[in-house]
Amino acid sequence: MKYRVKHSTRYEYADQVNQGYNVAYLIPRECNGQRVNFSDIRIIPTPASKIKRVDYFGNVVCHFTVEKPHRSLEVIVDSEVEIAPSEPRLLGGGITCAEVRAALINGANTEDVKASEFCFDSPMIAVTRELSEFAVDLFSPDRPFLEAVNALNSRIFKDFKYDPGFSTVATPLKDVMASRRGVCQDFAHLAIGVLRGMGFAARYVSGYLETLPPPGQVKLAGADASHAWFAVYIPGDDWQDFDPTNDVMPADQHITTAWGRDYSDVTPLKGVVFGGGGKQVLSVAVDVSRAESPSERALFTDNGTPTRRLDDPVAQNAGLPNQQSQSQQNQSQAQATPTQALQSQTQSQLPPRSV
Repeated sequence: MKYRVKHSTRYEYADQVNQGYNVAYLIPRECNGQRVNFSDIRIIPTPASKIKRVDYFGNVVCHFTVEKPHRSLEVIVDSEVEIAPSEPRLLGGGITCAEVRAALINGANTEDVKASEFCFDSPMIAVTRELSEFAVDLFSPDRPFLEAVNALNSRIFKDFKYDPGFSTVATPLKDVMASRRGVCQDFAHLAIGVLRGMGFAARYVSGYLETLPPPGQVKLAGADASHAWFAVYIPGDDWQDFDPTNDVMPADQHITTAWGRDYSDVTPLKGVVFGGGGKQVLSVAVDVSRAESPSERALFTDNGTPTRRLDDPVAQNAGLPNQQSQSQQNQSQAQATPTQALQSQTQSQLPPRSV
């Protein structure tokens, strides 16, 4: 399947910004089953410097600096990605939960050792007793590992309510657990914390998921959104992705941008600005279109209601705000317009840092 993705982010500042330093994780990465035909990042105003590099996890990162005075910043990324359909995995049989734990502890080969770094706490995911015990009944030692992870995926989908207005990127997992609600970032973090609490390696994946309009309606511009899910390491095999927001194992409809220990490793756009008046307005539009005929899998029922929670417009849709150089700052949310109604709301962001 071939997709074209356009991700547009715009900041409007209350006052003039004199300088801005930014980091973008918006360029899709090459990975198993996914090939990037092209990806172009445009920045307005034109940056004084723009450098692309590959980070520790293999993600493509763009660092750019804007040194001329400006009242707005726009970052537009156009990409074309091909995804090869993957064969459905057999959940029964295969390596057991006990065997996965043992392989990660023993580190018999390089891949096991590399994966073990995803067993530990990360900036946004601290393992607690509550997380460790959330799904312990699903991971009996002799149970096939993928079957157990799939059961966890389904439990999160069934037990937690998708609520785009509940959380922000700063909402701790304990609040998500207590309220039994959140968005895709929360559900991915939750699954990762649960798995790490039981000794397994799990990582955070950011990307996109195309949505289709209800039958008979035209797809609205900007109506797609960033998405997040998680992946688990299978010793002797590879990593397998799971999407708890939609209770699926991604096949050819999930487009991977980056992965890391948690959201903080792959924030789509973050930075520091000097000036700006202490206020900013953020708007985001994402369009995912197929360069080939749509698949037969409908994403909506005949009455127009979603068959799954496809998908939530969490803060990773645009990333952290450009952090401004004044100590008292108001954080802004992207406002959903009628042309972005399906997926384009963006939650409030982490507190900005003073410079």
